[in-house]
Amino acid sequence: MAGRIPQDFIDELVARADIAEVVGLRVQLKKAGREYKACCPFHSEKTPSFTVSPDKGFYHCFGCGAHGTALGFLMEFDRLEFVDAIEELAQHLGLEVPREDSSSAGHSPVAPVFEILSSAAKLYQQALREHPNAVAYLKQRGIAGETARDFGIGYAPAGWDFVLRALGDSETTRRELQSAGLIATRESGGFYDRFRDRIMFPIRDARGRTVAFGGRVMGEGEPKYLNSPETAVFHKGRELYGLVDARRASRRLDRVLVVEGYMDVVSLAEAGVHNAVATLGTATTAEHLKRLFRATQEVVFCFDGDRAGREAAWRALQNTLPEMREGRQVRFLFLPDGDDPDSLVRREGAAGLATRLEAALPLSDYLLQALKNRADTTTTEGMARLAELAKPLLAQVPEGIYRELLTGRLASELQLPVQRLSSLVEGSAATPPPLPRQARPMGRGGNRPSLVRRAIQIVLNYPAAAGTLSLPPALADDPQRGAPLLAEILAMLQAQPDLSCAGLLERFRDRPEGPHLEQLLTEELLLEAEPAAQELGDCLARIMARSRDQRLTELVEKAAAGPLSEAEREELRGIRRSGD
Repeated sequence: MAGRIPQDFIDELVARADIAEVVGLRVQLKKAGREYKACCPFHSEKTPSFTVSPDKGFYHCFGCGAHGTALGFLMEFDRLEFVDAIEELAQHLGLEVPREDSSSAGHSPVAPVFEILSSAAKLYQQALREHPNAVAYLKQRGIAGETARDFGIGYAPAGWDFVLRALGDSETTRRELQSAGLIATRESGGFYDRFRDRIMFPIRDARGRTVAFGGRVMGEGEPKYLNSPETAVFHKGRELYGLVDARRASRRLDRVLVVEGYMDVVSLAEAGVHNAVATLGTATTAEHLKRLFRATQEVVFCFDGDRAGREAAWRALQNTLPEMREGRQVRFLFLPDGDDPDSLVRREGAAGLATRLEAALPLSDYLLQALKNRADTTTTEGMARLAELAKPLLAQVPEGIYRELLTGRLASELQLPVQRLSSLVEGSAATPPPLPRQARPMGRGGNRPSLVRRAIQIVLNYPAAAGTLSLPPALADDPQRGAPLLAEILAMLQAQPDLSCAGLLERFRDRPEGPHLEQLLTEELLLEAEPAAQELGDCLARIMARSRDQRLTELVEKAAAGPLSEAEREELRGIRRSGD
């Protein structure tokens, strides 16, 4: 059924769902105080470290780190996409999923961005029909009209203002076009179209909504591919081109083929291979892999056989190891030099590609082969070098049968007892590498505790605490890290006091802040519900006081260096009066 699922229905759904019941139908749970415990269904373990909290509507595994809401559990355990998980949970509760058209979907702050992207996609598709040179290019590449239609392929005409003239008829729509990454600002003032004289591939999310575009030149020119910038609705480390199309072709995918370009995906579909996806000009990320393994149990990475392809494969292997566990299979297919999936399938057809896929290297074989290429295994020193290279890689694999088998395979190659290699791996795992900058917990500066971070934790654990407080008007503009997010969360809860913890998390599912909020909720708060509102109020007061003190220091230092403006003098007097 077409149409957007209303946000208030999703809020109601996760509030009404008993996460212990949803999980308990799939995992044997045991009561442990106010929570439930079990051996984690996402990795092998002997001692239960998987907890389910009905109060929070949240599950978390202290072993492998898996966590989320009832919807998140259905997506991970049943390998469902978001909309399918909503349908499943609604059916469990005996509810019918309502739909609304885009004209009534104005509640979300990103709704205008989705709408302008949808309008742009239709505009590009119409332009393709009106430009014979673009149609001829697709035909020359072997892409039929039906395939172009299924993927929503379009054309951005040459010129600087095609989209601007068609859609940017007001200041509001120009801001929306800029927010969607469709236009950019000129240094001399004004705007220009980001995409010009390119075949346009709409990038669609799990719900089928256009979130961005990839544009390919038809002849010579750089860059060959141009992607939309990151926006409020598009994060290239999360989206996979063609996944929604593969899911539409077959809800249960036996295998997914990961390739490098949009044209590869489209050409494979033209040849009858409908299970290919492409990353968006970036290495395969952990989020990509989570989405892939929700759709299938077997992932095959397909790379060119040149040096760049080998380097990309090695990065993919490193990022895949933390997601490997029993039941999942990953293989690597290297194409002949000079070939990509597009050229190969046009020459050999789907049958030729299928034959090559059957001969793809399992992850363990490729790992061993790659390590041997980095160490001379004919010498004792080389074997020691191979062991050193293997240790941090094995340490990334979650504990379980797959890790034991992989360790045994490498131990046999190294002529070491399995227990010896396992002990070496455990030693290397004791000091894990630092998190990348973007994955560090939000709101921490060194070891200094953050008031903003503490306030967000309180609100996540006890949403009702926000309803008893008045929201400081200046909080949304406060320069302290995380303050605008805290202000947004508090505003959400004051507008909808019954919003649950799980419902709050679902509001941020498609936003970059979502994983950080989930991570905060996994940490022990050591605070009961009764004093939560008071401590939250204290945090807010101290946040605003710290902000005033910082601004006071700035103004005093500026006054010492030269005269202040009248507005700055009045601001300084106001800050001093508020501190008296």
